[in-house]
Amino acid sequence: MSGQIYLLDANVFIEAAQGYYAFELAPGFWQALLYHAVNGRIQSIDRVKDELQRINDELKDWVNGDFHVFFVSTDQPDVIEAYRKIMEWVDRSSQFLAAAKAAFAKDADGWLVAYAMAKSCVVVTHEQFSPETKRRVPIPNMCKAFGVPYVNTFQMLRDLGVKLR
Repeated sequence: MSGQIYLLDANVFIEAAQGYYAFELAPGFWQALLYHAVNGRIQSIDRVKDELQRINDELKDWVNGDFHVFFVSTDQPDVIEAYRKIMEWVDRSSQFLAAAKAAFAKDADGWLVAYAMAKSCVVVTHEQFSPETKRRVPIPNMCKAFGVPYVNTFQMLRDLGVKLR
């Protein structure tokens, strides 16, 4: 996926910071994110940043400091139109429970996929495609429905040629 822009889900930041790429263990991971963000290959959306504001730790500080300019606005006509299509798809779907649909309408996931759809980005998430799930609307399910490519963090790092030393 040469030249692609990777759009990061909140779980990419959270799981990295709380586990395998904790700031004190793997500063190179965070430097790589910044490097590729500065070079136009990595970004996220304003609504993911809003979700990350609920965390009171080093990740929130990093988001508000080093990475803050790489959260793009979803308040754009093409993104709003893509989001409308996604909401209609979720609403019409008999797969998801009403509670899942209500929760979906409140979080950033639909906006993340809408932005990727409108701007031809690759979504980066740790969620898995789940054709049978009823209790939530997984990002990969939306991506498949709308032809939006998605990968996990590890594949993004490989695609970008990141080597953590």
